[in-house]
Amino acid sequence: MPAARDSLLDAAYTALARRPWSAVRMVDVAAAAGVSRQTLYNEFGSKDGLARALVRREADAYLAGVERALTGPADPGVGARERLTAAAEWTAASARDSVLVRALLTGCWSERLPSPTLSAVPSSASVPAQRRADGPLPSPGEFVALVRDRAVTVLSGPGAAKSEAVEMSRTCELAVRLALSCVAAPPGEGGVADLVRSVLPRSVGAAVWN
Repeated sequence: MPAARDSLLDAAYTALARRPWSAVRMVDVAAAAGVSRQTLYNEFGSKDGLARALVRREADAYLAGVERALTGPADPGVGARERLTAAAEWTAASARDSVLVRALLTGCWSERLPSPTLSAVPSSASVPAQRRADGPLPSPGEFVALVRDRAVTVLSGPGAAKSEAVEMSRTCELAVRLALSCVAAPPGEGGVADLVRSVLPRSVGAAVWN
């Protein structure tokens, strides 16, 4: 029931914005989504299952935004430096707008938030999306590697020399770590974009995009 699942996750996120996760009740989440409590339990199994699904959705949304920043628009005039800057801006904005993304990226889980273990948990869920949510969740270091590796794949292009790929990997990781530093300590005037542009070499990815 994808529609019911999305409604329940939306209701859970709204409830989390209003009160600590420990005070969020399953019956209230179900009522807010307009479904029965049994439907909620059928979909997620337990409150811990709901928490993992909520965190997984936020992680997936963040990574999808990174993908959009790196791949579009399909304009050869938009170089690798600009795409990495867009990914860094998305990272900072996502962490600002979502407390769960911020916790995932920094590893700082406040007492108000659910704190699911990042390792996989035993799952007997019949819902494929829940089985995936019960799998491992990315740690901050794994997020860095995921974004870096995706950026290298997108920005290096086919046939890139090994030395170019190595340099691109370092540059991509630097951009990601700069973005994470902005999550912990927001930059001043000029914001994330100016900071990233001031550090990344103007020639990054020139052979591919320019």
